[in-house]
Amino acid sequence: MPHLFRTLTLTLLLSPLLPAQQQTLPLWPQSTPEHTPTVPVKDVSNTVFVAGRPLQRLTNISNPTLTFYPAPAAHNTGATAVVFPGGGYSVLAVDLEGSEVCAWLNGIGINCAVAQYRVPEPKRYPDSTEDLEDAQAAMRLVRAHAADWHLDPHRIGVIGFSAGAHLAIVLSAHADQPTPGTPADAPSAHPDFAIIGYPGYLTRDPNLNAFTATVGDLSAAPPTFIFQAEDDPVHVENAVQYFLALKALKIPAELHIYAEGGHGYGLRPTAKPVTHWPDLAATWFETIHMLKP
Repeated sequence: MPHLFRTLTLTLLLSPLLPAQQQTLPLWPQSTPEHTPTVPVKDVSNTVFVAGRPLQRLTNISNPTLTFYPAPAAHNTGATAVVFPGGGYSVLAVDLEGSEVCAWLNGIGINCAVAQYRVPEPKRYPDSTEDLEDAQAAMRLVRAHAADWHLDPHRIGVIGFSAGAHLAIVLSAHADQPTPGTPADAPSAHPDFAIIGYPGYLTRDPNLNAFTATVGDLSAAPPTFIFQAEDDPVHVENAVQYFLALKALKIPAELHIYAEGGHGYGLRPTAKPVTHWPDLAATWFETIHMLKP
């Protein structure tokens, strides 16, 4: 079965998605809570390559959006993941850790939505709440469209990479934090599951074995799948300490540490074992009962 998932992943990654399958909506149709000044989106892809292919990186995201990728109707399980690309809160790797993730998810019957949250952000939660506000808005927007997008509102989770993984964790801890201008009866922003890929900002030098308290109370965090490479320059202790924090709270969590892989690889196939993490994640979806229509 893992080989089947992997073959499906590679096929989808190499096949373009039809534009008609996608919908892009603003996270804040009127204005962001802070009335962020609008600036033109800037493509800063330059010549960055991963697995022999270039990747697209965007910055100056002042009007955050959500792009929805539905699973094929014949295979739609009703489960959905909201994806937060990484980029150090400065840029967003929108294909490597966004649209390519959705291609994989759609292939196993999971709907997907990529959140382009506001960047660059010189401060992050808790010093700034803009990142959390955008994450909450993305989750609420997906749940608001559950009926017309044929989604199960009780099986909507998050997937984050690097800084986006940190944001997914912040959302897991603070989904219910009040947001200016959000009605009290707005849909819940709480994720039903989380996949955390090579997270950052969870530990600090010099004591990498201490989990930072800035994330907050994790007691409401959902079942979580975590992966990272031991040679990650962002420090594998981020993943390890997050797993231990969840374990202490008796929150179901699965941790995979690979010897090699570095940072920022997404789902692109390489010769390193870390490239097979999607197979394990697909099995994990089964164990937490997310793939049953």
